[in-house]
Amino acid sequence: MFPTGSQAQDVGVSKCRPCHLPQTKSWEQTKMAKAFDLLKPGIAADKKAAKKLDPNKDYTHDTECLPCHTTGYGKPGGFESIEATPGLAGVQCEVCHGPGGGYLKPTLMSLQNKAYKRTDLVAAGLTVPDVKICQGCHNPKSPFYAAFNYESRKAQGTHEHLQLNNPH
Repeated sequence: MFPTGSQAQDVGVSKCRPCHLPQTKSWEQTKMAKAFDLLKPGIAADKKAAKKLDPNKDYTHDTECLPCHTTGYGKPGGFESIEATPGLAGVQCEVCHGPGGGYLKPTLMSLQNKAYKRTDLVAAGLTVPDVKICQGCHNPKSPFYAAFNYESRKAQGTHEHLQLNNPH
């Protein structure tokens, strides 16, 4: 929302949390929050072995895996490595809702605790998640792909543990 430059950058969930605590608490309970951990050796070993992946290999630097297990990998300001940008590990808010960097704080703060229209948020730069965003990773190229039905899954997504007061 409210980018000041031509390209806002990812800032990570730690910057989203202060204003969106219920949403981030819900997200923390999801597989998306833990997506980067799956790349570590020994994690989900049985599932990796079943897909003919080495369960003991460290995939945390694998360029084939990072786009779907991190935030903003391959984009300016996005995940570079766990050493350089640990705050962007995992599938965070900005993967679905767009980069949060560069927002105009006074304008953003004026929206706090107010109802607002989705069209206003989109005009301000918010990305509204849709099937194309999900299919960026949930597709047949993924070794763990299973049939993905967007309509049935969107209700079970990142905020499934949350009743949104204003679902926009």
